[in-house]
Amino acid sequence: MSERLQPGDTAPAFTLPDADGKDVSLEEYRGRKVIVYFYPAALTPGCTKQACDFTDNLHVLADAGYDVIGVSPDKPEKLAKFREKEDLKVTLVGDPSKETLAAYGAFGEKKLYGKTVTGVIRSTVVVDEEGKVERALYNVKATGHVAKIIKDLGI
Repeated sequence: MSERLQPGDTAPAFTLPDADGKDVSLEEYRGRKVIVYFYPAALTPGCTKQACDFTDNLHVLADAGYDVIGVSPDKPEKLAKFREKEDLKVTLVGDPSKETLAAYGAFGEKKLYGKTVTGVIRSTVVVDEEGKVERALYNVKATGHVAKIIKDLGI
Protein backbone atom coordinates (compact mmCIF):
# COMPACT_ATOMS: atom_id res chain seq x y z
CA MET A 1 0.00 0.00 0.00
CA SER A 2 1.32 3.43 -0.92
CA GLU A 3 1.91 5.94 1.84
CA ARG A 4 -0.86 8.50 2.02
CA LEU A 5 0.12 12.13 1.97
CA GLN A 6 -0.60 14.42 4.91
CA PRO A 7 -1.05 18.20 5.08
CA GLY A 8 2.36 19.85 5.17
CA ASP A 9 4.08 17.13 3.11
CA THR A 10 5.89 18.22 -0.03
CA ALA A 11 3.76 17.17 -3.01
CA PRO A 12 5.70 14.65 -5.10
CA ALA A 13 7.03 16.21 -8.31
CA PHE A 14 5.74 14.81 -11.57
CA THR A 15 5.97 15.37 -15.30
CA LEU A 16 3.34 13.44 -17.25
CA PRO A 17 1.94 13.60 -20.81
CA ASP A 18 -1.39 15.35 -21.30
CA ALA A 19 -4.12 14.43 -23.80
CA ASP A 20 -2.05 16.03 -26.58
CA GLY A 21 1.15 14.22 -25.56
CA LYS A 22 2.71 17.41 -24.16
CA ASP A 23 4.49 17.14 -20.81
CA VAL A 24 2.76 18.75 -17.84
CA SER A 25 4.85 19.28 -14.73
CA LEU A 26 3.65 20.13 -11.23
CA GLU A 27 6.58 22.58 -11.05
CA GLU A 28 4.91 24.69 -13.79
CA TYR A 29 2.13 25.48 -11.30
CA ARG A 30 4.43 26.84 -8.58
CA GLY A 31 2.88 30.07 -7.29
CA ARG A 32 -0.67 28.79 -7.87
CA LYS A 33 -2.83 26.36 -5.97
CA VAL A 34 -3.53 23.08 -7.75
CA ILE A 35 -6.18 20.44 -7.20
CA VAL A 36 -4.68 17.15 -8.38
CA TYR A 37 -7.29 14.44 -8.60
CA PHE A 38 -6.70 10.77 -9.31
CA TYR A 39 -9.30 8.60 -11.06
CA PRO A 40 -9.29 4.99 -12.29
CA ALA A 41 -10.11 5.26 -16.00
CA ALA A 42 -11.21 7.70 -18.69
CA LEU A 43 -14.53 7.05 -20.44
CA THR A 44 -16.13 5.24 -17.49
CA PRO A 45 -19.36 6.50 -15.84
CA GLY A 46 -18.02 7.59 -12.44
CA CYS A 47 -14.87 9.15 -13.85
CA THR A 48 -16.90 10.95 -16.51
CA LYS A 49 -19.22 12.39 -13.85
CA GLN A 50 -16.26 13.57 -11.79
CA ALA A 51 -14.42 15.11 -14.77
CA CYS A 52 -17.61 16.87 -15.92
CA ASP A 53 -18.16 18.22 -12.38
CA PHE A 54 -14.63 19.66 -12.35
CA THR A 55 -15.16 21.14 -15.83
CA ASP A 56 -18.52 22.65 -14.82
CA ASN A 57 -16.90 24.28 -11.77
CA LEU A 58 -13.57 25.19 -13.35
CA HIS A 59 -14.39 28.92 -13.49
CA VAL A 60 -15.35 28.94 -9.78
CA LEU A 61 -12.11 27.16 -8.86
CA ALA A 62 -9.98 29.31 -11.20
CA ASP A 63 -11.50 32.52 -9.79
CA ALA A 64 -10.44 31.30 -6.33
CA GLY A 65 -6.89 30.69 -7.62
CA TYR A 66 -7.01 26.92 -8.22
CA ASP A 67 -5.95 24.98 -11.29
CA VAL A 68 -7.14 21.39 -11.78
CA ILE A 69 -5.17 18.38 -13.05
CA GLY A 70 -6.77 14.95 -13.46
CA VAL A 71 -4.43 11.95 -13.33
CA SER A 72 -5.26 8.42 -14.49
CA PRO A 73 -3.23 5.47 -15.77
CA ASP A 74 -4.56 6.12 -19.30
CA LYS A 75 -2.44 6.87 -22.36
CA PRO A 76 -2.71 10.32 -24.04
CA GLU A 77 -4.79 8.93 -26.95
CA LYS A 78 -7.52 7.73 -24.58
CA LEU A 79 -7.38 11.02 -22.65
CA ALA A 80 -7.87 12.92 -25.92
CA LYS A 81 -10.96 10.83 -26.75
CA PHE A 82 -12.29 11.41 -23.23
CA ARG A 83 -11.72 15.17 -23.47
CA GLU A 84 -13.39 15.44 -26.87
CA LYS A 85 -16.33 13.15 -26.14
CA GLU A 86 -17.22 14.95 -22.89
CA ASP A 87 -15.98 18.47 -23.87
CA LEU A 88 -13.71 18.54 -20.81
CA LYS A 89 -11.75 21.66 -19.93
CA VAL A 90 -9.61 20.26 -17.09
CA THR A 91 -6.01 19.27 -17.78
CA LEU A 92 -5.85 15.47 -18.04
CA VAL A 93 -2.53 13.65 -17.74
CA GLY A 94 -1.68 9.98 -18.05
CA ASP A 95 0.45 7.89 -15.72
CA PRO A 96 0.63 4.42 -17.34
CA SER A 97 3.61 3.46 -15.11
CA LYS A 98 1.48 4.36 -12.05
CA GLU A 99 4.59 5.87 -10.38
CA THR A 100 2.91 9.22 -9.71
CA LEU A 101 -0.29 7.52 -8.57
CA ALA A 102 1.77 5.48 -6.07
CA ALA A 103 3.79 8.53 -4.94
CA TYR A 104 0.52 10.27 -4.04
CA GLY A 105 -0.89 7.24 -2.23
CA ALA A 106 -3.53 6.89 -4.94
CA PHE A 107 -2.64 3.35 -6.02
CA GLY A 108 -2.90 0.25 -3.90
CA GLU A 109 -5.36 -2.10 -2.26
CA LYS A 110 -8.98 -1.06 -2.16
CA LYS A 111 -12.38 -2.67 -1.77
CA LEU A 112 -14.40 -3.09 -4.93
CA TYR A 113 -17.78 -4.75 -4.67
CA GLY A 114 -16.70 -6.43 -1.44
CA LYS A 115 -13.43 -7.81 -2.85
CA THR A 116 -9.95 -6.51 -2.15
CA VAL A 117 -8.27 -5.48 -5.39
CA THR A 118 -5.21 -3.45 -6.35
CA GLY A 119 -5.92 -0.35 -8.38
CA VAL A 120 -6.37 3.39 -8.48
CA ILE A 121 -7.82 4.82 -5.28
CA ARG A 122 -10.03 7.77 -6.21
CA SER A 123 -8.24 10.61 -4.41
CA THR A 124 -7.80 14.37 -4.41
CA VAL A 125 -4.77 16.31 -3.22
CA VAL A 126 -4.83 20.09 -2.90
CA VAL A 127 -1.34 21.56 -3.37
CA ASP A 128 -0.56 25.10 -2.23
CA GLU A 129 1.52 27.76 -4.02
CA GLU A 130 4.72 26.47 -2.40
CA GLY A 131 4.20 22.87 -3.53
CA LYS A 132 3.04 21.62 -0.12
CA VAL A 133 0.01 19.40 0.47
CA GLU A 134 -2.83 21.49 1.85
CA ARG A 135 -5.37 18.64 1.89
CA ALA A 136 -5.26 14.96 0.95
CA LEU A 137 -8.55 13.12 0.53
CA TYR A 138 -8.71 9.40 -0.19
CA ASN A 139 -11.50 7.01 -1.24
CA VAL A 140 -13.62 9.93 -2.38
CA LYS A 141 -16.90 9.50 -4.24
CA ALA A 142 -17.14 10.48 -7.90
CA THR A 143 -20.50 12.16 -7.40
CA GLY A 144 -20.73 15.27 -5.24
CA HIS A 145 -17.00 15.39 -4.57
CA VAL A 146 -16.36 18.68 -6.40
CA ALA A 147 -19.15 20.43 -4.47
CA LYS A 148 -17.62 19.13 -1.22
CA ILE A 149 -14.16 20.42 -2.18
CA ILE A 150 -15.59 23.85 -3.00
CA LYS A 151 -17.39 23.93 0.35
CA ASP A 152 -14.36 22.63 2.30
CA LEU A 153 -12.06 25.22 0.69
CA GLY A 154 -14.53 27.98 1.53
CA ILE A 155 -15.02 29.01 -2.10
